Amino acid sequence: MALIVGGGAGLGAVGFRELIFLFTWLVTGHKQFGQQGHVASTHLGFAGIYFVLFVPVLGGLVYGPLIQRFAREARGHGVPEVMLAVAENGGRIRPPVTIVKALASAICIGTGGSVGREGPIVQIGSALASSLGQLVRMTETRLRVIVACGAAGGIAATFNAPLTGLFFGFEIVLREFSLDALCATALSAAAADVVSRAFFGAAPFFAAIPHDLILHNDLAYLLMAVLGSIAGLIGCGYKAFLYGIEDRVDALWKGRPEWARPAVGGVALGLVLLALPQMYGVGYPVMDKVLAGHELLWFLLILALAKIFASSLTLSIGGSGGIFAPSLFTGAAAGEAFGVIVHHLFGSVAGPPAMYGVVAMGGVFAGASQAPLTAIASVAEMTGNFTLTLPIMLVNGIAAALSRKLTYGTIYTGKLLRRGVDIERSKATPRSSRCPSGT
Repeated sequence: MALIVGGGAGLGAVGFRELIFLFTWLVTGHKQFGQQGHVASTHLGFAGIYFVLFVPVLGGLVYGPLIQRFAREARGHGVPEVMLAVAENGGRIRPPVTIVKALASAICIGTGGSVGREGPIVQIGSALASSLGQLVRMTETRLRVIVACGAAGGIAATFNAPLTGLFFGFEIVLREFSLDALCATALSAAAADVVSRAFFGAAPFFAAIPHDLILHNDLAYLLMAVLGSIAGLIGCGYKAFLYGIEDRVDALWKGRPEWARPAVGGVALGLVLLALPQMYGVGYPVMDKVLAGHELLWFLLILALAKIFASSLTLSIGGSGGIFAPSLFTGAAAGEAFGVIVHHLFGSVAGPPAMYGVVAMGGVFAGASQAPLTAIASVAEMTGNFTLTLPIMLVNGIAAALSRKLTYGTIYTGKLLRRGVDIERSKATPRSSRCPSGT
């Protein structure tokens, strides 16, 4: 079952990725958009750059009613719903979620939603796994494991990162360790990655990033420790801002039809895209330019802050997409800015700015998710920079530890906490207050 689920999640990831490219191409004339700045759509040339003002509205008119009618749990970034299904519902996820999540997220991202594709593919893979598990009448214990297998397979196939998928399935979705579950999740992630490589090749996901970055001076580890603290604070800030703006939008929209919320909110998103087209869609090509050193310091800071705002706005108006990619984007921009500053102050001792951008990619995610193992594996596998393993571990460990010290819950569990569901509560069995006889 783990192999079957892994293969299915791999095919789902491939299909979902192509679906996003299709909707993006239908709207913009390009498979990916935003990295070139203010350019017009080749399919909507009559509107010039102003086409970004109305395409989020049109997209919202399609995916808003789709979600409201068929699968309301497909709204948002998806991972919390999978975590809840595993923790509280025995791994059961409704089958329609697979199709609705794929269509809604692809339309949202293709029409400008500034969110990632990893949250949707986790929910898609998990829903597929849950449906298969229920079909063969798996026990709840095994059904929960097979759902984690679906999540692991989706992540592994999306980013050509099997270790990241394995850790994501354990650290974030399943949240407990057992040897049987480890073997099953590893098989699923490996099978999904094999399927993905057949379509996209074996190169690291961020193939344009230099793979020979090395920290030459041990004093730079002190700078990395500082960067870890900054990344942790940014991760905490991302979580606070996301749910803060969601509260504001909820208050403004109270009592109005939810199906129309993405379309009306699309007006605000369109204004953001008009000001900063780099926020269009997932943003991976923009990250390549950032880490290649093609952006100025002041613009790097703007990109980091704007991605937090744009992704939070997209999710708050009812969009469908993930927060993993925005976390990586924010970390890359903020880390590159930090690298430019310390390189100016300390010269060659600090090392190249791109090194700090690469390491901070996972740091912000670790701070937001408090999942350091997933963050460490993702940066190393997705960039191919295994020579930076030690600084990656240092930055991600500090970021996650600081976040846990400062806040309760993560950017994933925070959505559940707002509903009054605390899956992090202690499951310890109360001890008897009675003393043994004779003592």
